[in-house]
Amino acid sequence: MRDGFPLSLTLNSANGNFVSDLTQKHPCPDCNFCQWCGDDRCELCLRKGGCRKTLSLAEQIAQYDEMNRKGRERKSVDETEDQLRDYDLKIIQPKDGYRFSLDPLLLCDFAGSGALRILDLGTGCGIIPLVMARKAPDSRITGVEFQNGMASLARRNVSGNALSDRVTVIESDILSLKGVLESESFDLVISNPPYRKHGEGKTSPKAGRDLARHESTASLADFLAIAKRMAKPGGSVCMIYHPERLAELLAACRDINLCPVRLQMVHGDFSLPARMFLVELLKGKKGALEVLPPIAVKESIYGESQQAGMRRER
Repeated sequence: MRDGFPLSLTLNSANGNFVSDLTQKHPCPDCNFCQWCGDDRCELCLRKGGCRKTLSLAEQIAQYDEMNRKGRERKSVDETEDQLRDYDLKIIQPKDGYRFSLDPLLLCDFAGSGALRILDLGTGCGIIPLVMARKAPDSRITGVEFQNGMASLARRNVSGNALSDRVTVIESDILSLKGVLESESFDLVISNPPYRKHGEGKTSPKAGRDLARHESTASLADFLAIAKRMAKPGGSVCMIYHPERLAELLAACRDINLCPVRLQMVHGDFSLPARMFLVELLKGKKGALEVLPPIAVKESIYGESQQAGMRRER
C-alpha cells in the first residue's frame, strides 16, 4: 500500500525486473483488498467476481490467510506453481521431473480455436487441455496420460483452474483406449508426443523426463494411428515434433491415409536449423500441403514476451 492505494507489480520486459505502480482499487465495493496485491500466490486477489457479502477488514484478513494457507497445502515441496497470465492459468508442475516447455503453447496456437471436441494424447500436467479450454470457450477437451503421477497432477490443475466441467483427464496408455473413448468422436486430436526413439539420445537423471521425451509403449506410428482412429471423418490431427523425424512422419501418414495440409518449421532464430515442426493432418480429405512461414521464437511473440507471461511462485 502507498497512501491508502494498492500496488501492482508489472514485468519490465527490457530488464526482466518487476516494478510497482499505482492501480485502481479492487472492483468489489465491499472489499478493501486490491485486485493485484503483488503476491502472485494470493488466491483472494486473483479469484473471479466480487465478495458475496460485506466483510469487515478483520474478516477479509482472516479469509485471505485461510485461502492462501489452503493453496500452499495443495502444492508439495517437490512442486512449483507457475502462472500463464495470458491465459489466466496456474499450473502445478514437478520441480525436478518433466516440465512443459514452449512446444505445447506453439501447438495450441497452431491448432486454432474452432474445434468443439478435442483430444490430447499424452497430456502430461494438462497444459494443452487447459490452454485450449481458454482459447476455445465452447470446447470440451479430454486429456490422456499414462503416468499415474502426471495424470493426478493434471486433474489437480484442471480443478485448480475451475475447468472440471469442460476438461476430463483419463489415466491410460493410448494403446488401451479402445472401449474407453468412442472412436471417430473428436473434431481435433492434438499431441506433443515423445520425439526420441527408445534407447536413442541422452537420458535424463530426472524422474519422469525420459518417459516424456523417449518412446516407451507407443511409437510415432502408434500415435498417428490412434489419432486417426479417434478423429471424426474430416477431422484434424495437429502435432509438434522433431525435424529429424519429419520424413518418417510423412511416410507413416501416407501409409494410413492421413493427409498433411499445413506445415510450419520452428527455429530458435533464423540463423539456426529448425528445432521443431508443426503439422496438421486431415482424416478422410485430400488437399495441397501449405508450408507456412517459419517461426523464429527469439523474434516472435513466443520469445521474451511469452517467457515474461509466466511467473513461478516464490
